[in-house]
Amino acid sequence: MATQDLLAYHYGYSQFRPGQEEIVEAILDGRDVLGVLPTGGGKSLCYQLPALALEGLTLVISPLISLMKDQVDSLHEHGIRAAYLNSASSWEEVQCLRQALGQGDLDLLYVAPERLKHPAFIDWMREVKLSQVAVDEAHCVSQWGHDFRASYREIGGFIEALDQRPVVSAFTATATAYVRQDIIQQLGLEDPRLVVNSFDRPNLKLRVLEPQSKWEALRQELHPEEAMIIYANTRKQVDQLYDRLRQAKFKVVRYHAGLSAEEREAGQNAFIYEEVNLIVATNAFGMGIDKPDVRKVIHYNMPTDLESYYQEAGRAGRDGLPAEAILLYHAKDIVAAKFLIGQSQDPSSERRLQAMINYADYAGCLRQYLLSYFGENLAEPCQNCSGCLEDIDVRDASREGQMVLSCLVRMRWAYGMSMVCDVLRGSKAQKVRDKGFDSLSTYGLLADYSEKEVKDIISQMLSQGYLSLNQYKGLELTPASKALLKGDKQLTIKARPYKAHSQAKSAQKTAVASQLSERDEELFEALRELRYELAGDEGVPAYIIFNNQTLLEMAEEKPQTYDDFLDISGVGQVKASKYADIFIERIEEWLEG
Repeated sequence: MATQDLLAYHYGYSQFRPGQEEIVEAILDGRDVLGVLPTGGGKSLCYQLPALALEGLTLVISPLISLMKDQVDSLHEHGIRAAYLNSASSWEEVQCLRQALGQGDLDLLYVAPERLKHPAFIDWMREVKLSQVAVDEAHCVSQWGHDFRASYREIGGFIEALDQRPVVSAFTATATAYVRQDIIQQLGLEDPRLVVNSFDRPNLKLRVLEPQSKWEALRQELHPEEAMIIYANTRKQVDQLYDRLRQAKFKVVRYHAGLSAEEREAGQNAFIYEEVNLIVATNAFGMGIDKPDVRKVIHYNMPTDLESYYQEAGRAGRDGLPAEAILLYHAKDIVAAKFLIGQSQDPSSERRLQAMINYADYAGCLRQYLLSYFGENLAEPCQNCSGCLEDIDVRDASREGQMVLSCLVRMRWAYGMSMVCDVLRGSKAQKVRDKGFDSLSTYGLLADYSEKEVKDIISQMLSQGYLSLNQYKGLELTPASKALLKGDKQLTIKARPYKAHSQAKSAQKTAVASQLSERDEELFEALRELRYELAGDEGVPAYIIFNNQTLLEMAEEKPQTYDDFLDISGVGQVKASKYADIFIERIEEWLEG
């Protein structure tokens, strides 16, 4: 069957997403591939579809047990033969799997990287025709990636140990050019086809807020029904937020490494199966969680790098519908983040943290800044971020910026931010007097400003390239400094505090349903209820039955025949045969009512 026919039959789509067809064809031609597609860009299909067309088994290396189960459940719904093998598999399950492999009854097998070093497993793979090895979350192989996992280094050796080398495909959502080259080298990819899609997620609204009270800002953003993820940096912070949210009567669970495996699994399942709509978690939660209807991802604290931030933020709106990524930012976050990276052996951690701080401080288009970090240029401001939509005030701080630069020049050394701040504010501290800085012409120029205000100005000068940090964290001038000093360039910074955000939810209408007419919204909710019932009967997450985009189209088109139902995007023949009568009956009942 041709790839387009397989796509329609199993997945119910009439066309590929950007980059998918290119990757699929390269794999089918026997060429190694590295695919960098944004979260929600359809990476899984890129190796699943070739698995159906190739003769033999596709081995998928995946980092998490929960991710394996989720993927396999979804594949079964699409009529695809798949299984997983992990530490939780029973002896009976392993024997059944061995038999299925021997009989050629599987198209895909998911395993964790730790499995690859077992001699018995290598023997298994030598006994079957292995057509493809697919590496999911491939950035884990790179020590420069944000989720480095040492066991991923076993993959290259495993492939070399096979009697016949299969085609190797690798996939990730966020990887800078440096990390991409490291992935290719560590996995031993041979002349790979590199496909890097746009990192842009146009449906994802980016917002940075600096509220007086993070807790009040968080409460304002929450919704009683929409699925949302709240990230915090520490287990203690997660526990505190979880307790406060429960006291406030929100339906919430928590997730972090300090909980028992049973509690983590129960919380994750409650969120995925829609028993609760909020989960508050550390970054231990989320990798590979294929829940497409998350409407908001809220970071209560600033992460330590942009790679992990964008991957976590990208878990919102995977269904392509409007979603938001919100960072609640405070200057204290910088101190906490520096503590978190204090024990890191990664020499790039300071540079990556500074890029994250620059994003939080940035007064322009956040999407342009974010994409430029990943090497992509966005010609025009996005008009879908807090910078573009003027959620913040900005002001001209060129004069203060010139004072900072002049002070640094007169101090004749790359001092840290605190010392420069003390001199500008006219501090009488002994360390200032000992160095004679109280006699400088710039001493006390910003005496009327608070310490926070001066440090904010310096931070935003760093984010805009008017200052840089040396290896000792001292402030240094840059080529752009001269233009600011001469008045050829302007320093525009955030005017703090922020305006009160005006988008509080006055009505409890979901962001998804708001795209429909009031009448069609009723049908959409009826179809959601039916989906939830079916998912409960089958013991799978609701989105595995149909995603929100498919339900929206059903609510708008109201299919009343099998062929009509098959025309809905996301409905293939497998699912149409299984669900058409049930959903059509519910639609007819609604029309008659």
